[in-house]
Amino acid sequence: MKIILLGAPGAGKGTQAEIISRKLGIPTISTGNILRAAVKNGTPVGRKAKAFMDAGKLVPDDVILGIVEERLAQSDCQNGYILDGVPRTIAQAEFLEKDGVKFDVVLSIEISDGEIVKRMGGRRACHDCGATYHVVSAPPKAQGKCDKCGGELLLRDDDKPETVQHRLEVYHAETEPLKDFYAQRGILKPVENQPTIEETNVLVMKALEA
Repeated sequence: MKIILLGAPGAGKGTQAEIISRKLGIPTISTGNILRAAVKNGTPVGRKAKAFMDAGKLVPDDVILGIVEERLAQSDCQNGYILDGVPRTIAQAEFLEKDGVKFDVVLSIEISDGEIVKRMGGRRACHDCGATYHVVSAPPKAQGKCDKCGGELLLRDDDKPETVQHRLEVYHAETEPLKDFYAQRGILKPVENQPTIEETNVLVMKALEA
């Protein structure tokens, strides 16, 4: 099964992708991870991406999608995969379509902006080892201290309300139009966010079976 996960930043795409991956036995393709891997392994497209990154420029669509296609050609993707973080725009979706990359289902996790701001404002990351917590849903044993290494827990710049607000604006302008794009192709399945990860996943798995 070939799946795209859509949703605003902080909607829980990464968490759901991990659970789907485990249940269906297919890999999650996260653009951030494969970009880093391609650069590290020095693949032709990875070298191209590195040149842009070293110059402090955004990696262009064709290079990102070249890396995605490189990854999808690997043997572990033969029985399907989950795409998280790509396509981000209509232009990227059209590029993949033109190249013959087809998907079975596009899952869109539906969650309000207010809920996202609340959720991300509660996230904390360990200054030393990078472990993540949430003050409400996954608090550390001792307030402000990492369970694993005892390091100080901090609110990342990415999770500050003004940054989250900006990321949401970008999402609504650039990525949300993909819902219509895939609805027109009959493969969009919206999933309403639930109070817990497990309850959301029950709806996700139902949508995949339907």
